Parts: sequence; structure tokens; C-alpha cells
Amino acid sequence: MPNAAGGTATEPLFPTRTGRHLSRDAIEHRISRYRDLAAQVCPSMKTKHITMHTLRHSAAMRLLEAGVDVTVIALWLGHEQPATTANIYLHADMTQKEQAIARVAPPGTTPGRYQPPDPLLAFLEAL
Repeated sequence: MPNAAGGTATEPLFPTRTGRHLSRDAIEHRISRYRDLAAQVCPSMKTKHITMHTLRHSAAMRLLEAGVDVTVIALWLGHEQPATTANIYLHADMTQKEQAIARVAPPGTTPGRYQPPDPLLAFLEAL
């Protein structure tokens, strides 16, 4: 299966000139260089501490904001447990917090009676 750069899934996405994986130092150097270029347009970028982990965290947050399930994000990041992803990388943004609050009934309201869907009732009756 091809990767995003058109190579195979086993080939590096961002290879060196010799076709090998970039080292951590090479990645950090590139991030620093592009941060400095961005600072020419947006001066506050110069003071930002951006690492490959910052980019990883940002990618995880964008996936979460797009509605991707935490278990899928965990797999994408290579975590064995979704809890690792939720505890380390993901923090609910204000929109998610507002949506969660909107789902909760106001205090003092009595909950309605649960109405199970027909397929569930049919399943239970067949037991």
C-alpha cells in the first residue's frame, strides 16, 4: 500500500538523500529552521518551543477535533492502550467542553423513561 509520499508503507515518509529515515537531530533541525522562517512573518514564533512531540500532539488534537475516536488515534500514534493517548496527548478544547455540558440535563429535571429500540426488544423477547 502506498504511503502519503507515493512510496510503500515500509519506506520512510521523509527520507534522507540516501533513502534512509531522518535522524531525530535532522528532524529537530528542520523544525527549528521552519520555525525561524515562520518567525519572519509571525515574530512570536521565534519564542515558541516546537519539537516533533509538539507536532505529534497537534496531530492528535486535530484528529480528536475532527471527531476521530480515541482508540483510532491511539493506534495511529502507536499506543497499546487508548488510555495512554487520552491521558498524555489529548485535552478537550472549549468546544468539546461546551458540547459535553449541552448533553447534560439541567439540575432539577427528572429523567425521562428509557425507551429501548425495537431491535433490542425483539432480541430480548427471543431469549
